[in-house]
Amino acid sequence: MTEVPHEHGRQQRTWVPWLVTALVVLLAGGVLFLANRSSQQAQALAEQSRAAAEEAANRARDAEAARLQLAEKLAAAESERTKLATEKEQLSNEKEQLSQTVQEQEAELAKLKATYDDLQDKMKAEIANGAIKLSQAEGRIQVDLVDKVLFDSGDASISTRGQEVLTRLGGVLARVDDKSIQVSGHTDDSPPSQKLQGTFPTNWELSVARAVNVVRFLQEKGGVPARRLVAAGYGEMRPVAANATPVGRARNRRIEVLLMPDLPRQRNTAAVKRALADSTPPKNAVKPAKGTK
Repeated sequence: MTEVPHEHGRQQRTWVPWLVTALVVLLAGGVLFLANRSSQQAQALAEQSRAAAEEAANRARDAEAARLQLAEKLAAAESERTKLATEKEQLSNEKEQLSQTVQEQEAELAKLKATYDDLQDKMKAEIANGAIKLSQAEGRIQVDLVDKVLFDSGDASISTRGQEVLTRLGGVLARVDDKSIQVSGHTDDSPPSQKLQGTFPTNWELSVARAVNVVRFLQEKGGVPARRLVAAGYGEMRPVAANATPVGRARNRRIEVLLMPDLPRQRNTAAVKRALADSTPPKNAVKPAKGTK
């Protein structure tokens, strides 16, 4: 009896472990392969997630920066709007004030023109013969009266003719309630005569005395309020003509009555010029008669 079958069985038992080992190795390799592949996929997913998160963060930063920039622009626009609204309100107020000022000035100049026309009417006889010169400039009215129309030669007392002239002048001035009225006396450069020097040592005293007497007459007889009257004496210091001729000296011997309206400092030049142009008086030449103080 042979033992061949037993040897065959032993040979079968010999390769079985190798087969199991191979299967285990293959299985382990497959697991490792799958694990490695899963790890790579996980890393790829993680990288994608990180990239997506970084992109989202960048977009968020960009969006925040854009929001802040937009907020700054909105704040600047609101500030500019507020500034423009304030400037608009200021311009509106200034326009209203300017309009009111222009209206006040035009009303003032209209009153001034009315006063000028009234004076021209009341003094037309003296204006015609050159005893009085009436002028207007820069919102002022000036009445120049030669000395002989008001005073006798070398005297500061107002003559009968002078009282009649000042009565008419005072009737106009008494109705002017918003102007200062300065009355100033002027002489030529000849000193008072020896006969007069006891009363009037110099031309200062003579010019002041004549101005004061005119002011007193306008107040007491003409009804002009004293608070609006000013008396001044300039002597020979403000001539209007050369003293080289009798005609020039006669022009310098005069009484000036100056009406000075209290116009606002802020004036509309165009309105003032227009109003003054509308009321420009005719030019009247002064033709004083020869005479002495």
